[in-house]
Amino acid sequence: MRKWLMVLMLFLFSVTGVHAAKLTLLGAGATFPYPLYSKWFNVYYKKTGIKVNYQAIGSGGGIRQLLARTVDFGATDAPMKDSDLAKAPAPILHIPMTLGAVAIGFNVPGVTELKLTPKVLADIFLGKITKWNDPAIQKINDVRLPDLPIIVAHRSDSSGTTYIFTDYLCKVSKEWCEKVGHGKTVKWPVGMGGKGNPGVAAYIKKIPGTIGYIEIAYAIENHIPVAALQNKAGRFIKPTLESISAAANIKNIPDDTRCSITNTDAPNGYPIASFTWIIIYKEQNYNNRSYKRAKELVKLLWWCIHDAQQYNEKLLYGKLPPIVVHKGEKILKSVTYNGKPIL
Repeated sequence: MRKWLMVLMLFLFSVTGVHAAKLTLLGAGATFPYPLYSKWFNVYYKKTGIKVNYQAIGSGGGIRQLLARTVDFGATDAPMKDSDLAKAPAPILHIPMTLGAVAIGFNVPGVTELKLTPKVLADIFLGKITKWNDPAIQKINDVRLPDLPIIVAHRSDSSGTTYIFTDYLCKVSKEWCEKVGHGKTVKWPVGMGGKGNPGVAAYIKKIPGTIGYIEIAYAIENHIPVAALQNKAGRFIKPTLESISAAANIKNIPDDTRCSITNTDAPNGYPIASFTWIIIYKEQNYNNRSYKRAKELVKLLWWCIHDAQQYNEKLLYGKLPPIVVHKGEKILKSVTYNGKPIL
């Protein structure tokens, strides 16, 4: 009996030892892809036993955490600028993960369908159009709009979603670009700020008359209607899998994958679509990081741009086009540990 108990104890120790040896990878950043990343990382843990602790704190926060080297990876919807990359302690790589869309959510009592032109959208966020029944809005909509004040909701934190939205507005409105500009944070002419996509979605859902920009998954989750935006071809397009994928139909994506696809030329493309990236250091041997940790990080990201893509469309994120997957593969194959490729 005593011998049997010793064998059992050794077995239990070996099993718990295996689980204890499993890593927890740390990531932080964009809220834009958070619904998808939650799904991915849960599936990956069940498959491999590797946990991923991801904190959705906004793209700006993700970049800061990576620069401080307190996480294994950052996540951003706004590619880092050359000037920012030059200030980093070591070369940083951008790996595209998925495609998403910034939807224009609204809460207008009695209205479920809404069309907006680029000018009308910019004028609303500039504070020049202040009532829902303004002639400029009513002219392009068949439904009768109420005499209700427009309340603008925007992000209060440093946000990749803001970067995508303001990048689009800068392309379609000279006035917006001159007065406000684009970036992860801007000085908003009007409106109230919410933290993260969840914060803006909450304002839209709760306050009649509110309009704001949110990642499409948050609109669906909160049952918020979204506007059809007039694209460059003159068509009014809603964010759907088809229109998001059409927007990404580009052939000249740079090797570092840092690019903008807002205001697409595609006739059926939704005009506020974007890639979102995970960012990591090219050389993984820093801060006494183990080779095992670096290897598991690269394996995770390889899985994300391949097997994980099967989960994208159920959450209304677009799959990466083959050309982008190929670029991502090349980037991951360039990651090193002590100067030697990990893959």
